[in-house]
Amino acid sequence: MNLAGIAHIQLSVTDFPRSRAFYRALCEHFEMQCQYDDPGNETERPTLYYIGGKTGLLIRPVNPEHAGARFHQYKPGLHHLCFRARSREDIDAFHRFFEGTLAALGGTLVHAPEEGAWASGYYSILFEDPDGIRLEINHVPGKGNLSEGVTLPLPPVRGGVPEQA
Repeated sequence: MNLAGIAHIQLSVTDFPRSRAFYRALCEHFEMQCQYDDPGNETERPTLYYIGGKTGLLIRPVNPEHAGARFHQYKPGLHHLCFRARSREDIDAFHRFFEGTLAALGGTLVHAPEEGAWASGYYSILFEDPDGIRLEINHVPGKGNLSEGVTLPLPPVRGGVPEQA
């Protein structure tokens, strides 16, 4: 089977109202459409779900016993989530948006736009949401490591990404 992409990702957040503001701004910047923005009730937790760019991003609050926890990329589960941009210019524009909007909503910049060794032309920005969930946006021209002449598997890339405190 040849996959068509990732249908959706669900992230669990500790402070839903804070994360709702952050992810609404992020998804609207990505020109995604809000499918659900449900405040929840006595029996159902709140839900925020955006679709677009051939994927969906859903956030919901954690269980109450995890409300004081902070995300860490080396605990079991998600390490980070990376979105693919269409151009380097999109990454640079996103950096300006991050500094002007998402930082004030609890986002933390891990690294500004920079080139990386993971593929020819790899260019990315790395940041964290208010819970410390690592998010990346990258651009790789053409087919990247699936281009003709690239022999897979490649040797591992060492270093280059700061560890999460």
